[in-house]
Amino acid sequence: MSRFIDKDIQEYAHQYTRSEPELLLKLIATTHELTDYPQMLTGRIEGRLLKLLVLITRPRLVVEIGMFTGYSALSMAEGLPDEGRIITCDIDPEARVIAQAAFDASPYGNKIEIKMGPALETIRRIEEPIDFSFIDADKKGYPRYYEEVLQRTRSGGLIVIDNMFLAGRVLDPQDEAAHAVAELNRTLTADERIENVLLPIRDGVQLVRKR
Repeated sequence: MSRFIDKDIQEYAHQYTRSEPELLLKLIATTHELTDYPQMLTGRIEGRLLKLLVLITRPRLVVEIGMFTGYSALSMAEGLPDEGRIITCDIDPEARVIAQAAFDASPYGNKIEIKMGPALETIRRIEEPIDFSFIDADKKGYPRYYEEVLQRTRSGGLIVIDNMFLAGRVLDPQDEAAHAVAELNRTLTADERIENVLLPIRDGVQLVRKR
């Protein structure tokens, strides 16, 4: 939750954003029960935003970098067209168990393929054009993830990047992760290959469209 937005306004936005389905509410509870960092969940507002963007863009291939317990992947899967699919990348085997159980229980779970291991290796093996991507993994890797994904994204494709405020640390970067995210924000603003807008949603969301 962003410290830049009034708490009451955030709660109001949550209240007046359409609720996620029961399966995702159960996944939130399971994540809080079984993991040490439940705040890593995408949450209702961003999750519903991802679903809406997928509904609008109707991608055939979605790539997610950073699955955690599967909330964002399932949110996007809800909006996919019949032929759409998601490749989601992660390295945490415990999170995978939780995510796979949720995928198995979902009518959309068969559209999601989990790839364990370094995300850059998975991305480099993708041969077909990427239509839509969601980046929410280790922040130090953000500049490399962005470049690899952009190279494989079709013209008109969309890239969504989470945590672009890093709780305000980008304003005066003092650590490697903050420097990487601040560098990427600067890169996006100057990159002639794309159009972008930095949205003050949760911890900052970059919305990027490839020209």
